[in-house]
Amino acid sequence: MLDLAPLASGASTPEALRNTIDLARRAESFGYSRYWLAEHHLTPGVASAAPAVLIGLVAAATERIRVGSGAVQTGHHTAVVIAEEFGTIAHLHPGRVDLGLGRSSIGRLKDGAALPPANGSTTKEAAKGAAKPGSRVVDGLLIPAPPAVAYDIERLSRQLRLVGFRDAPDDGYDDLVRDIQAFLAGTYQDADGTRVPAPAAAGADLQIWILAASAGESARTAGQLGLPLGANYHVVPSTVLDTVEAYRKAFQPGVLSQPWVMVSADVVVAPDDATARRLASGYGPWVASIRTGRGAIPFPSPEEADAMVLTDRERAVVADRLDTQFVGSPETVVRGLRVLRDVTGADELLITTITHSHTDRVRSYELLAEAWSRQW
Repeated sequence: MLDLAPLASGASTPEALRNTIDLARRAESFGYSRYWLAEHHLTPGVASAAPAVLIGLVAAATERIRVGSGAVQTGHHTAVVIAEEFGTIAHLHPGRVDLGLGRSSIGRLKDGAALPPANGSTTKEAAKGAAKPGSRVVDGLLIPAPPAVAYDIERLSRQLRLVGFRDAPDDGYDDLVRDIQAFLAGTYQDADGTRVPAPAAAGADLQIWILAASAGESARTAGQLGLPLGANYHVVPSTVLDTVEAYRKAFQPGVLSQPWVMVSADVVVAPDDATARRLASGYGPWVASIRTGRGAIPFPSPEEADAMVLTDRERAVVADRLDTQFVGSPETVVRGLRVLRDVTGADELLITTITHSHTDRVRSYELLAEAWSRQW
């Protein structure tokens, strides 16, 4: 499970954070294996801005489920700080911590550039195997065309500077990952060969993951270092197959002897398809707020969503995410997720669900867990 600690319209930040703790406890009881927290800064509708803090709190509130980041944005942090924060948690909760690393790079967000899409839904069109222009269906899985998204780079740059983003043409991502590994192993040395101790990190029992949204440096780094990969279908579905292929092509035995892939999916489950679609109705306006540069708004209720009429441009910008969101009854969603698993060759699926009501979100995860277990 991936949790953004979303803020629903009319809700407070303390309420959203308490919901995260409650959902994590429920996830453990439902049988989920991992509970990951996102990192999003300066976002009106998201409370998960400090994943290391939240992960520590979730680990303390649960007993068995693995807890981790999906993902730490490395452009905002140094290798030693990441290793020490997650090492601290892992020393207190050994064998339960996942360090998911993401590669933030403003250089890819050129103003007016066409960027890949987001999320997921098993629409009737996709289920029938019909794809919109520029899209394709691979063995039943919709791979949408990337939408043209023009980002306000000036505004984004101002926000990133507030969180300490380091903008460099070559961010040495593989070196950063290796440095984190060295701090955790207790073997890090500075430029003159002097050993640099980091007791908070050294010897910590945790698992490093690389999260990737393209066939670029992140996927290659995961493969070359023999690390597990998280491939992004729920935000960038247009590139998921290329991402997984690049990882497997680059894979060399390292931490793992064989490739291991997790693929993300955006999901809403309810007792029947119509109810699920109603619960998911706020998703379009929510994604539009992100894609048009406002930052994720507090998630609207179905009644509020009815009044939020998207423009033609907004509909075009969010179509890929709506068309790849898995929404419906337990049977409908499990059927779609099995296709996603089979086509990508995923070893695990990472599920993220947002609804206006916390009760509906908990129930969605519960229904999915029950239905998924029955398929075996």
